[in-house]
Amino acid sequence: MRRNTGVNPLDVLGFVIIFAIFYFLLKGGTIYGVVPARGETILSLKLLPLYALYSVVRVFIAFILSFIFALVYGYLAAKNRFLEVFLIPLLDILQSIPVLSFLPPVLFFMVSLFHGSRIGLELGSILLIFTGQVWNLIFSFYNSLKTIPRELDEAAKLSRLNFWQRFTRLELPHAAIGLIWNSMLSMAGGWFFLMACETFTLLNKKFSLPGLGSFLAKSAESGDIKMTIWGIATLVLVIVLIDQLLWRPLIAWSTKFKMEEKGEEEIHSVILNLYRKSKILEFISSKLLIPLNTRIERLFDKIERRKESFTMDLIKKLISYIFSGLIFLLIIVGAKGLFSILVKVSISDWIEIVKGGFFTLLRVVAAVSIGYLWTIPVGVKIGMNPKISKVAQPIAQIIASIPATAIFPVLLLFLIKIGGGLSFASILLMLLATQWYILFNVMGGASGIPKNFVEAGKIFRIKGIHWWRVIVIPSIFSFLVTGGITAWGAAFNASIVSEYVKFSGKTFIIPGLGATITSATERGDMPLLAAGTLFMALIVVIFNRLFWRRMYKLSEEKYHVE
Repeated sequence: MRRNTGVNPLDVLGFVIIFAIFYFLLKGGTIYGVVPARGETILSLKLLPLYALYSVVRVFIAFILSFIFALVYGYLAAKNRFLEVFLIPLLDILQSIPVLSFLPPVLFFMVSLFHGSRIGLELGSILLIFTGQVWNLIFSFYNSLKTIPRELDEAAKLSRLNFWQRFTRLELPHAAIGLIWNSMLSMAGGWFFLMACETFTLLNKKFSLPGLGSFLAKSAESGDIKMTIWGIATLVLVIVLIDQLLWRPLIAWSTKFKMEEKGEEEIHSVILNLYRKSKILEFISSKLLIPLNTRIERLFDKIERRKESFTMDLIKKLISYIFSGLIFLLIIVGAKGLFSILVKVSISDWIEIVKGGFFTLLRVVAAVSIGYLWTIPVGVKIGMNPKISKVAQPIAQIIASIPATAIFPVLLLFLIKIGGGLSFASILLMLLATQWYILFNVMGGASGIPKNFVEAGKIFRIKGIHWWRVIVIPSIFSFLVTGGITAWGAAFNASIVSEYVKFSGKTFIIPGLGATITSATERGDMPLLAAGTLFMALIVVIFNRLFWRRMYKLSEEKYHVE
């Protein structure tokens, strides 16, 4: 094989980016200290590049943590039926808790742990971004593990693959397409809630961290349209660069995991080709990653050769019992603490919470229903056509990542003038926050539809509604369920910013659980915040149990490719 001896532009760009990051961090260290921990973000165009760097670092650290956590959590839930009983209901609850409900305990803990230093606020911000990114990744990986084709599972058993070989050669590749599309979605979710994760109001005290989110929050709250446009433009530029340098190559690379022979039309990426020729990446792969993978495989081979079956079964049971015991202990301690808080909630507050839950539920159902109506046909069209996907996917990624909360106040003022006000606008904002969960999952599912299914449809002249019912919907059903259940939770999460809006010194509020939680957070009313969060989680869990879990079971038993 002929080795490439030319200069790779990406290698040069890599060195430039590394030096630029070091320069910005060194230069920005002094500027970083200018912005007080509890103060106002400086609206200056000179600081925008630095703010962008800070936000990118926070979002990527949170994403890496989310990805690792999703693999561990999803694997335990899918592979251990004993743990699954605890982990999936717990996941339903966690994904239904809004970012602002995580804010008080996370901030109180971090601020007290680090004695009010900025490190505590930074870690708190990263954890809040983490809570907006991780849940759809877990659902995606869990569902992928549950829908592995039986013949591939049997082949892995006959080949006697050890744990690591099975994970890297079967389970992770089978989940790759869904994980990549949901990773883009998680990143978009991080950007969407960035304003809430970099600017906090707690006990009537304002905490602000320098970043794009706090910049957009300050400009939107002060009504500075010019700075808002500059902030959004900077964010769009960052998203485009990340899409072209990371997501586009990953999507092109993931086509090799389709369960079919490669067709004539495949997604291509010039950047991916440059990555493959990169001397830096070749060195990292040959000298670090491949030897490390080989050592891990040998380690698991030795473990599985030496172990006795009853010993391994005992270890698995011990891990299950210990993990379940910890979860049970946390539930007991949490329930005790929650009860001591909830008894302080008045009857009138409970009535307000129940009424607010009803109104929020109606808005969520409307937003998710509208999302399904347009994302299914559009997502299938994009996912099944690589030429359209090449153009449409980056555009969708950019639009999904723009914090609607930055432009929402301006849109709200327009809607108030023409009629409808916040009641209609809140549904629109929920739609903007949730439709992407469905769209990206549909695009990912449609891109993986085997071409022999499509060709069979043409041969048997299956058209119209019959084509959707027989070929498309069964092929993407598991993705529809993953997108729907995450969109459902995200819609409730979005209620915290769609039912309580501040703009240009004015506050707009409509009845709803989101407004109750946001108001309680700002006032520091912990009993009301806990009660509102609990009721929201209860609604989400009930619907997940009665509807979404049944859909998951249907996708596992009936609608997956064999």
